[in-house]
Amino acid sequence: MKTNLLKVSAAVCALAITISACNSGSKTTTTTTDSTITDSTTSSSLKPAGPAPEWGKTIKPEMQAVIEKLASYGDKPIESLSAVDARKNHTPTDAVMDLVKENNIKMPEAMVDTMGKDIDVAGGKIHLRVYTPKSGNGPFPLIVYYHGGGFVIANLDVYNASAQGLAEQVGAVVVSVAYRLAPENKFPTAHNDAFAAYEWAVKNASTLKADPAKIAVVGESAGGNLAANVSIMARDKNIMLPVHEVLVYPIAQSKMDTESYKMYANAKPLNKAMMAWFTEKYLTSMTEAQNPKISLVNANLKGLPPTTIITAEIDPLNSDGVMLANKLSAAGVKVNSRNYEGVTHEFFGMAILVPEAKQAQAYAAEQLKAAFKK
Repeated sequence: MKTNLLKVSAAVCALAITISACNSGSKTTTTTTDSTITDSTTSSSLKPAGPAPEWGKTIKPEMQAVIEKLASYGDKPIESLSAVDARKNHTPTDAVMDLVKENNIKMPEAMVDTMGKDIDVAGGKIHLRVYTPKSGNGPFPLIVYYHGGGFVIANLDVYNASAQGLAEQVGAVVVSVAYRLAPENKFPTAHNDAFAAYEWAVKNASTLKADPAKIAVVGESAGGNLAANVSIMARDKNIMLPVHEVLVYPIAQSKMDTESYKMYANAKPLNKAMMAWFTEKYLTSMTEAQNPKISLVNANLKGLPPTTIITAEIDPLNSDGVMLANKLSAAGVKVNSRNYEGVTHEFFGMAILVPEAKQAQAYAAEQLKAAFKK
């Protein structure tokens, strides 16, 4: 990334500490119909420079300001680049951090310590970042977190705010997983890495000051797909199931003709062309797109843990989340879901700027804490 990664890591780590406990008075649903969050309360005076974009007329001011900042860098469209070059593009995290700096927004002190750990997996090694609460002696609940990026781009720094926000809001140890990326590592490498990291976390929970009986999985976008697959693999391999899974705008199927793909084909920071590019980079052939690991709606979902699904309105993957919630519910899985209006893909980690991100992270934390108490 063009932003120095060490600086990003140090600064982004505080992004989510400002999360409020506000849930806007909205209702949690145990059906497959998303509750829609429309709270327009803002915690800053952040204003966009121009009118709402054609692809997102309902976009909230803070969200639009982030998207405008991202566009200001002038990067080439990801779908026009090689994977190596795409990884050099600015990220939504860069845009957030620059807006924080430009608007003199104070960064809170971190409430967690972090350490890195390399583990062996089939065919190589992967890196983990472990977040541990500074207060309390444990054992803490344990969350294994999977970042987004279409299986091709992004890293632990880009999604640091989400992982740290969960650790701080839940009071849990979070293990964030740097699974290997495509096209250097084709399907199902990321899926296998994700499960290997979960197995490692279960086996090493006590050394992490964590309780192996209280473990959950969380993922965003491609990471949401991975988190769900980890639960499926744990069930099939007869090892301990997560007590809960939180899937944030997960990739859940491969057809790009859903309602949200049609409505938000040209959205930012994720659009239909990028999704096609991600798919081509990760899969060896397009026939693999129907594999249940990619198209979760085709998977056997029975016996999975209670699931929280979070979606963004202005997102090609919005329908994926709804479809997966329907399939999970039909399989007898308890599903709670919320849709956040006026925000785009990648909003979840923007709690320091975007009120809806504060609400979504607080909601995810609430769901996880309730699961850990059972």
